[in-house]
Amino acid sequence: MTFNLAAFLEEAGVGRKVVHLQPKQVFFSQGDAADSIFYLRTGRAKLTVVSPEGKEATVALLSAGGIHWRGVAGQRGALHLATATAIVVCTALEIAREEMIRVMHEEHSFSDMYLKFLLARSMRTQADLVRSAFQL
Repeated sequence: MTFNLAAFLEEAGVGRKVVHLQPKQVFFSQGDAADSIFYLRTGRAKLTVVSPEGKEATVALLSAGGIHWRGVAGQRGALHLATATAIVVCTALEIAREEMIRVMHEEHSFSDMYLKFLLARSMRTQADLVRSAFQL
């Protein structure tokens, strides 16, 4: 049977569940166990961090169509470094760590999509850091 990437990202199944959040609802909080990844299907969300001194900063605005909270696939026991909060009504597919690892190993179209997303995100982050460093 051929793997259908679109169907995988749209449907609940083993290791995957659809979650719906209202504005200001939290997907997860800074310091929570990072045991799943979210594919944001609809809506917008933000990632915020709070410093030890209590200062809060928004570090990313997230839009539909991407796997936005990474870092859990390869590291058991990792913690979320930020809080993810819905800005508007959101629908997301929550993918458990074990299912994410399985699909990445078995389905090349999924691995390709995920890698392209990570590379694009890394390039955007680097550009943001450069702009910030030189106040461009």
